[in-house]
Amino acid sequence: MSKLKASVIVLFAICFISFAVLLSLGSEIYQEAPPIPSKVVTTSGKVIFTKKDIEQGELVWRSMGGHELGSVWGHGSYVAPDWTADWLHRENQAWLNILAKQQFGQLYATLANPKQAFLQQQIRDEIRQNSFNPTTKVITISNDRGLAIDEVIAHNIKLFGNDKSLDKLRQDYAMKNNTIPSREHREELNAFLFWGAWAAVTNRPNENYSYTNNWPYDPSIGNIPTSDNIVWSVLSLVVLLMGIGGLAWYQAALRHDPLPAIPSQDPLINIKPTPSQKAVGKYFITAIALFLLQIVLGGITAHYSVEGQDFYGIPLAKILPYSLTRTWHTQLAVFWIATIWLGTGLYIATSLSKHEPKYQRLGVNVLWVVLVFIVFGSMAGEWFAIQQYFNLDTSFLIGHQGMEYIDLGRVWQILLFIGLLVWLALVTAAIYPSLVKNSNDRPVILVLYSSCVAIGLFYGAGLLQGKHTNLAMAEYWRWWVVHLWVEGFFETFATSVIALMFVRLGLVRAKTANSAVVFTTIIFLTGGLLGTLHHLYFAGTPTSIVAWGAIFSALEVVPLALIGFEAVESYRYLKTTPWIHNYHWAIMFFVATAFWNLVGAGILGFLINPPISLYYIQGLNTTAAHAHGSFMGVYGMLGIGLMLICLRGISSKRKLWSEKLLKYVFWTLNLGLGAMLVFSLLPVGIVQFFAVINHGYWYARSPEVIHSELVQHLVWARMPGDLLFSLGGIILALFLVKLIFQNKVADVR
Repeated sequence: MSKLKASVIVLFAICFISFAVLLSLGSEIYQEAPPIPSKVVTTSGKVIFTKKDIEQGELVWRSMGGHELGSVWGHGSYVAPDWTADWLHRENQAWLNILAKQQFGQLYATLANPKQAFLQQQIRDEIRQNSFNPTTKVITISNDRGLAIDEVIAHNIKLFGNDKSLDKLRQDYAMKNNTIPSREHREELNAFLFWGAWAAVTNRPNENYSYTNNWPYDPSIGNIPTSDNIVWSVLSLVVLLMGIGGLAWYQAALRHDPLPAIPSQDPLINIKPTPSQKAVGKYFITAIALFLLQIVLGGITAHYSVEGQDFYGIPLAKILPYSLTRTWHTQLAVFWIATIWLGTGLYIATSLSKHEPKYQRLGVNVLWVVLVFIVFGSMAGEWFAIQQYFNLDTSFLIGHQGMEYIDLGRVWQILLFIGLLVWLALVTAAIYPSLVKNSNDRPVILVLYSSCVAIGLFYGAGLLQGKHTNLAMAEYWRWWVVHLWVEGFFETFATSVIALMFVRLGLVRAKTANSAVVFTTIIFLTGGLLGTLHHLYFAGTPTSIVAWGAIFSALEVVPLALIGFEAVESYRYLKTTPWIHNYHWAIMFFVATAFWNLVGAGILGFLINPPISLYYIQGLNTTAAHAHGSFMGVYGMLGIGLMLICLRGISSKRKLWSEKLLKYVFWTLNLGLGAMLVFSLLPVGIVQFFAVINHGYWYARSPEVIHSELVQHLVWARMPGDLLFSLGGIILALFLVKLIFQNKVADVR
C-alpha cells in the first residue's frame, strides 16, 4: 500500500472517529442540559415564571436580534451587557439590600465588611442550591429572592421599553428606544433571561459547580474557576507543545522535492472560458458589492459603541439600530466570502474536467438569482423582525432566528440549504469526468469534491435547532455550522483548489500536491472537528466538553504554528518565471492567508481557546480581535486570491489587468486589518480582561468600562485602520469595474 493511500485511509478514519465522538458528546449535552422548569415559584406559592413564559421569552430574545444585542452565556455582541452576568449582578445587589434592611435596618453599602461578608455568604448558600424538583419540574425559591427578582424584572421592563429614566443606559448599550414595544413580551423575555442566569449559578445535581461550569466569573456569588477548567488548560498547553514538536520534527524529516521544470509560457493563457465559466463572473461582482456593503455596515456598527443611537449626530438607530447593522455585518461576511467560493467551485469544476454539462450555464445563472434573492430577502426579514413588525412565530420563520451567523429566518435558511444542494449538483455534473478518470492529481480532486459535498450538506446542521430547542443544544448545532461548515470544510476546499491551480500552472508536481493536501487535511481535521467543542465550554454543557475541547483546540493550532512554510513556498513561485507575474497578486493574497492563519487563527485563537483563558475573556473584544483576524484575514484574503485566479481565466483581454490597483488593494486591506487589531480591538479586550479579574465579568461589559475614557480613545483609534481597509475595498471594486468595462470595449473593437 502506498503512503498516499494509507494517508487517505487515515483521513477518512479520523473523520469517522471524530464525528462519532462529536455526536456522542451531543447526546450527552442533550441529556445533561439545564432543565426548563414547568414553573418557578416562591416558598409562599407565588408563581413567578412558567415554562411557557421561558419558551416564549426565548422567541422574544430571538426576534429582537438575540446574539446581536448583548450576549447570553457569553455568545453574542459586545456593546450591550452579557444578560446572564447582568441579571446575576443585579439580582445579587437587590437581594443584598433586601437582607441588609431586614437584618440590620441599613442599606448594604453602609454596612461594615464583616456584616457584608455574612450576607454574601447567605446568598451564596441559597443561590447555588439546586431546588429543581425532577418529578414536578418546579424550581422553588425563597420569598426574599423572589423580591430581588421582581426588582430585576422591573428594571428590564423599563430598559427594553421607552422609560425616560433609562435613556442614557439604552444609549450606552446601543439599544433603540422601545426595543420590545409589547409589555407582555418584555415580561416573557425576563423569564428567559432568568432561566439563563439560574443555570449559570445553580449547581448541577451532586456537583459543586453550575450548569455553565461556574461561568460567568463573579466571586461574590461563588462563580470561580473549576478544577477541570484549570487542569485541562494546563494539559492543553502540554499537548500544544507536543504537537508543535512532532510537526516540526516531521517537517524537518521531509524530503523536499525541487520545483518542477517550469513551462516557458502560461499554461492557461490559450484556454478559452466556457459559457458557464463566463457566467460565474457575476458571482464575483455580487461578492464585491456585498463586501462593500459589509464595510459600510461595519463602520456604522463600530461607531455605535461611541454614540449608541446616533451616527455623528444623526438618529440612525430609529431606522438601522445596532442589532440590525451588526446582524447584516456578520451575515454579509459569510455571504460575500461564500459567494466567491461557490463561484470558484463552479469555475474550477469545469476547468478540471474540461467538460461543459448541458444547461450548466442556465443552472449557474438560476442559482445566482436564487442566492441574491435569499441575501436581500433575509436582510429585509431581519429588518422587519427587529422593528417588531412580526409576531414571534412569523419572526422565527422569515425574520430573525437570533443566532449569530445563522440569523436569517428559518424559511431563508431552508432556501439557502436547497441552493447549496443545487450548487453541489452543478459542481458534480461538471467535475464528474475528473472523478472517474485516473489522473496524477485525482487524490486532490477527490478531497476537493469531498469538501464540496460537506459544504453542501453540513449547512443543514443549523436546521436541527428549532424555536424551543434548549439553548445548550441550539448552541451545539449552531457551532456545527460556524466552526465545521465555515471554518472547517471551506478550508479543506480552499487548500485543494490552490493545490490544483498550482499543478495546472506547472508550479507543483501532482504527486507533491497529492501528499501535501491529504497530509494537511489530516492535520487540520485532527484538531478541527473536535476543536469545535471549545466554543461550548460554558454553554450549559457537561465538563466532558471542557476536557475534549481543551485538548483538541490545542491541536487546532499545531498546523498553523508552521504555516509560514506555506507562505515561503508560495512566494518562491513568484521568482520562477516571468509569466507567473500574471498571478502575482493572487499568490500574494495566498501569502497573506498564511500570515493571518498564523496570527489571526493561531495566535489570537489560542489566546482565547484554553478553558481558563476563555473563562475570563469570552465575549470580550479579544474575541472580536480573533474573529476579524481569522475570518477576514484567512477566509476573506483567501477568497480574494481565488477570485483573482478565476478572473484571470474569465478575462478575454489579460493585458488589461491592472497590477497597480491590485498592489494598492493588497496593502490597504492587510495594513488596515492589522491596524484595527493592534490599535483598537486587542487593546480594548486587554482592558476588559483586567476589569474581569478585578471586579467580575459583569463589570467588563458595563458602561463604566465600555464608555470609559481610555476605551473610548481606543475605539476612535480604530478609525485609521477602518478607513484604510475601506479604501482597499473601494479600490478592489474599482479594479473589477475597470476590468469588466475595458474587456467589453475591447471585445466590441
